[in-house]
Amino acid sequence: MSNTPLMPMATAVWLVENTTLTFKQIANFCNMHEVEIQGIADGEVAKGIKAYNPIISGQLSREEIQLSSKDENRPLQIKNTDIEISNSEQKIKKYIPLSKRQDKPDSALWLIKNHNILKDSQIARLVSITKNTVTSIRNKSYWNYNNLNPKDPVALNLFSQKDLVEATEKAERRIKREKKEKEKQQKTNTI
Repeated sequence: MSNTPLMPMATAVWLVENTTLTFKQIANFCNMHEVEIQGIADGEVAKGIKAYNPIISGQLSREEIQLSSKDENRPLQIKNTDIEISNSEQKIKKYIPLSKRQDKPDSALWLIKNHNILKDSQIARLVSITKNTVTSIRNKSYWNYNNLNPKDPVALNLFSQKDLVEATEKAERRIKREKKEKEKQQKTNTI
């Protein structure tokens, strides 16, 4: 584990605002340059960065700050806490900026037009929207249907080409299976 605190710039902002530590001590602790710390103190650097309290996050103790405040030659010591990082395979929802959110219905329309064998649930899963939204786009009853422009979701980086190929292959297998079932039903009905 490195001896740099989490969010060093935000931590530096907090230390400048809330302690009497020297710029050198803060710079060494946050792995930054003294001039950057001076800039933070002057309000020229880190504008708009919210201060991050290293005490609450368990990286520093009040005693550590007090000891270093009394002796300007004493460097701050980060607390070595073992942070457990879980390696779960769960998909993490990523934030979609407002400007990109219209891309989802546009992508769903593109998939409906270009890969109409995909089920609504598959399209919903690929594009990360609800099945009801996909169904309403397919039925042309979507509230903003007239303003939709079909856009390739792979080009928009909503998912990979591999995901699309896997989904289409799955849909093709389903169609073959359903076709066999129908043929089987017709044979049993004619007998």
